[in-house]
Amino acid sequence: MAKVILATRQSPLAVAQAGLVAARVRAVLGAEAELRKIVTTGDRRTEWSLEQKGGKGLFTAELEESLRRGEADAAVHSTKDLPGEVTPGLVVAAYLPRADPRDVLIRRAGTGDPAVAATDSPRRRLQLALQYSGLSFVGIRGNVDTRLRKIAAGAADATVLAAAGLSRLGIESWPGLEFQELDFDLMVPAVGQGAIAVQCREADAGRWAKISDPATARAVGVERALQTVLGGGCHTAFGAHATEDTLYLFHEKVGRRRVPLSSEAFAAPAEWAVKTLKGIGLY
Repeated sequence: MAKVILATRQSPLAVAQAGLVAARVRAVLGAEAELRKIVTTGDRRTEWSLEQKGGKGLFTAELEESLRRGEADAAVHSTKDLPGEVTPGLVVAAYLPRADPRDVLIRRAGTGDPAVAATDSPRRRLQLALQYSGLSFVGIRGNVDTRLRKIAAGAADATVLAAAGLSRLGIESWPGLEFQELDFDLMVPAVGQGAIAVQCREADAGRWAKISDPATARAVGVERALQTVLGGGCHTAFGAHATEDTLYLFHEKVGRRRVPLSSEAFAAPAEWAVKTLKGIGLY
């Protein structure tokens, strides 16, 4: 394969993730990769509430257009940014090995139980409210380091960020802040959290599939099947995380659930998702 062009958002985290894809392309395909950095609508409109705008496609549409126009060979996404619906003519052909999928509660040192938390995620907001009685919320946008600086400066007592993003940026601590990983029984992650997706044109799917991690693709396939059936986006308080034998699910209508996973879920995720969601009253 000749040198390939990878479309990516230009945030530090997105560039770090695209760098991981470039390294895997070199290792598996023996090709060099060049990054095409793109500013998406979600990056430009930092004043927007993702919950109110719906969030679908705000961080992916411009990258997908670069594929359609032939300006890039593949697009690199945080899987949790991808809408459940498949974009015509494009396909997610590969997932890199998944990093830690958990969320991390970040508190100002010495605050104890937070009284005010900063998050624009309905999923995180409702699950935090189950853990801390009387907790109030304010919105927060910006890159990871921007959010950490805001909390350290007193914008709120706490926020929640993805463990994978912190790790990929090399952030293990921050002055004046305390980090606490949240297990799945306290905070069900977003669909695909911790996984990096590689999207391409349908005709190119075969060559990009060679860099995919089968275990990650298997688990994320189950999670995204649920997302597609529900039509979940940034406006819905919904999370799902699949392990080898258990699905952790959160939905604003039914709260947190644990569902056993069988071979059927991985063999036919779309059909399994419909049946499972019917069983808990979500379809």
